[in-house]
Amino acid sequence: MADYQVRFQTITVGSTDYLIRSLLDNQQYCDPLGEAEKLGISSASWSLFGQVWPSARVLAKMMDGFNLAGKRVLEIGAGLGLASLVVHKRLGDMTASDRHPLSRSFLEENLLLNHLAPMAYEQGNWDEANPALGKFDLIIGSDVLYERDQPAALAAFIDRHSAGVAEVLIVDPNRGNRPAFRRAMAGLGYLYNETSADCSFADGEEYKGHLLHFHRSAKLVA
Repeated sequence: MADYQVRFQTITVGSTDYLIRSLLDNQQYCDPLGEAEKLGISSASWSLFGQVWPSARVLAKMMDGFNLAGKRVLEIGAGLGLASLVVHKRLGDMTASDRHPLSRSFLEENLLLNHLAPMAYEQGNWDEANPALGKFDLIIGSDVLYERDQPAALAAFIDRHSAGVAEVLIVDPNRGNRPAFRRAMAGLGYLYNETSADCSFADGEEYKGHLLHFHRSAKLVA
């Protein structure tokens, strides 16, 4: 039996309710084999993957109406993969990725809870190469810039896995690492614009943040 507690919550995205199995709270921790520790995930950050964060809800809402035609989509730092579930339910070509060792099992359980078919999942450690992951037309993420050393590594990871013509959407709750990430992406040839993502959820919770939108019309190949 797993040495952590979970809860089940209903998250409404558009007109659809999603039943999500998540960790009970941020105090949960279970790494008996040291898998998370080997990946650089501390006990303090171990539980972060297992929460439905406000930025993830904003991204999921965006994906509920986004034009997915002809796009292979990757969610980075997916955690519980709420936005991935939305795209998958809409029959999008979806792959979720995260470095946390339990992200895959929670995603698989949430697929079952919502009566959805299996979804592609790949390990997503931004500091390592993963040739099996492939290339994507649309890369999405939410609240992925919470550590100072992440912008450069994340930008390089995105570039490794972006198709020649690529679009990147990141929902960010006004964290201070946005400027460094913008510079890193610009150095890789991505154009950029930023818009407000402020909104109110159905339960009355207010969200303050920004949508970072990057795109590149053609990727030069050496």
